Amino acid sequence: MGNESKMKNRSDGQAFREGFRDGIPIGLGYFAVAFALGVAARSAGLNPLQGFMASITCLASAGQYAGFTVIAARASYLEIAVITLVANARYLLMSTALSQKIDPRRSLLHRFGVAWFVTDEIFAIETRQKGHLNPFYTYGAGAFAAPMWASGTAIGIMAGNLMPGRIVSALSVALFGMFLAVIIPPARKDKVILALVAVSFAASFAAARLPWISTLSSGTRIILLTVVLAALAALLFPHPSEDTKEDLG
Repeated sequence: MGNESKMKNRSDGQAFREGFRDGIPIGLGYFAVAFALGVAARSAGLNPLQGFMASITCLASAGQYAGFTVIAARASYLEIAVITLVANARYLLMSTALSQKIDPRRSLLHRFGVAWFVTDEIFAIETRQKGHLNPFYTYGAGAFAAPMWASGTAIGIMAGNLMPGRIVSALSVALFGMFLAVIIPPARKDKVILALVAVSFAASFAAARLPWISTLSSGTRIILLTVVLAALAALLFPHPSEDTKEDLG
């Protein structure tokens, strides 16, 4: 029993270190992009401490932007909660996918821990893990990425209007570049993934301009496109059972 405990601790420790390593580029990207978020938080009247706490408790760029916008408009608590829920609704899909990937023997507390760090980029590196997801991999990634995101927000508030608007706008590109770095390697190896990425870009571009769907919020459009494209991909290109068994083995 003692040997099994040591093996598990060693495995968890290794997973944490790997997650921390993979979370470094994400955290650096978060720190830069959070400057722009800090400016939005400053406009909403938040001080650096409030901005830090808002970012450490809600790791969601789009949701926080939306939340700060309605705070600046002096919206009610209910309106703030609803707009944040809508903007972050895509995380429900990510959490559902991760719930199937975590080892069933892990406790509910660990599932809450993984859910706390659900972001687009951390989700991307989690899904690339073979077999069951070790929660300590997520903790490692979040241990660096989350404080960097929160610190960037606080420093952005302090910098505020001292930074030229063009520089602040340019910083927002960093997150997209980082996300491309996550999806390009597997796309280069698999033509199906490459085609799906291309179709996703085209569908997202079209959805923002079509008469009816363009009136929906960006978060809602993302959810619809994710469900439709994921369902079509699963039907047209099912994952071979042998590969699934090999991955989980």
